[in-house]
Amino acid sequence: MQSFNIENVPFGSGELSFILGPCVVESHDHAAMMARSIKEICERVGVGFVYKSSFDKANRSSIESFRGDGMDAGLDVLRRIKEEFGVPVITDIHEPWQAEPVAEVADILQIPAFLCRQTDLLVAAARTGKAVNVKKGQFLAPWDAKNIVEKLQAAGCEKILLTERGASFGYNNLVVDLRSFPIMRSFGVPVVFDVTHSLQLPGGLGKATDGQAQYIEHFARAGVACGVDAVFMEVHNDPSKAPSDGPNQLPLARLEPLLATLKKINGLIQIT
Repeated sequence: MQSFNIENVPFGSGELSFILGPCVVESHDHAAMMARSIKEICERVGVGFVYKSSFDKANRSSIESFRGDGMDAGLDVLRRIKEEFGVPVITDIHEPWQAEPVAEVADILQIPAFLCRQTDLLVAAARTGKAVNVKKGQFLAPWDAKNIVEKLQAAGCEKILLTERGASFGYNNLVVDLRSFPIMRSFGVPVVFDVTHSLQLPGGLGKATDGQAQYIEHFARAGVACGVDAVFMEVHNDPSKAPSDGPNQLPLARLEPLLATLKKINGLIQIT
């Protein structure tokens, strides 16, 4: 199993890490509030985390949906979060030309699920020398993700993460096959469970995505018990007012007890 650190956050070592933050960059003040709160919680629980937020939500349901304030503004916010709070950051890229400028700020480049087979995008991300996290597409079987790993490795990427975020199951629904975790880990790279996106109901509100945030704790516990290297969750102080993915984001108030529980579960499976 490949193992590596992103700053002081381990992946693949047996220690459970987290990728946490709001869906989209809303403003510097909001990002700073979220980063400060999440960092304090993670320090109390004793877990490492990477701060997550997207500068552009390029695959929103409607042309009317909020996408963010653009790459320059979003990267400026993420740069300031890194400097102010000393935490690594992860954000999405959607086109090959974005890889280099985003790599100047982000510690991990993330490939969205719908783009996971885009060879030019994967190669561009790999060639930056940064860690790359690829979300397995909702249309892929877990064993098909081996091709993703091989593309990245062929392009020189040495720090690879694969993320499970559910598979399409009829209209406006996703399902998580727990077999995907050991299958994808067999490729020799750390595996992340994207709990909150797995609870989306894509397009479920017509012009927006619906979600089932009431099941976040259940899914997270099951994934960690099955054996994952990290847990990805979008977290918001007030999901009802979030401009993107509100229905499936974890309310900040529920974060600390969940992290403490997941750390305990991971400790048990590492012992056994």
